[in-house]
Amino acid sequence: MYHETTEEKTQAIEKAMQFDWSLQEKLEALKDSKRGLDSIITSPRPQSIMAILNYARTSAEVEQP
Repeated sequence: MYHETTEEKTQAIEKAMQFDWSLQEKLEALKDSKRGLDSIITSPRPQSIMAILNYARTSAEVEQP
């Protein structure tokens, strides 16, 4: 799926999948999950950003003489 195996291992996996429906189903489930992850766009909540900025602000004030 990520092309992280050697050519020999890739061929062995493909050969095993020709006869094992369970492996084929697992690979398809992984591919579906990967497609879903690729399409997710996330960003932090505004409250989280403000909490981080407030913490950074108060930490900087404490550290300055």
